[in-house]
Amino acid sequence: QVQLVESGGGLVQAGGSLRLSCATSGSILSINAMGWYRQAPGKQRELVATTTSSSTNYADSVKGRFTISRDNAKNTLYLQMNSLKPEDTAVYYCNLVDGYWYNRREYWGQGTQVTVSS
Repeated sequence: QVQLVESGGGLVQAGGSLRLSCATSGSILSINAMGWYRQAPGKQRELVATTTSSSTNYADSVKGRFTISRDNAKNTLYLQMNSLKPEDTAVYYCNLVDGYWYNRREYWGQGTQVTVSS
């Protein structure tokens, strides 16, 4: 019922910037947390950044370069990526955790490709 659609990926040169968006729709009970994850070819999916109502968390590899934010009015999650590096190349996925305890449900977007050239 809940759907997440990522957009904003593309090809960018090292040192450049990109902003990813995650549009949400459907019947969301209560947002527990939202975040961005990424997966490079031949590697496992890893956490990039997460946000709750009171905190944010970033992977050490992106601290100081990436910023996660949310526009509640537009039901959209963003990831501003600056000073991009070739190692940031991956498919980026939006994640939403809805509800708590036995009402907890998790949703994922289809992913958007980010390629950083050296």
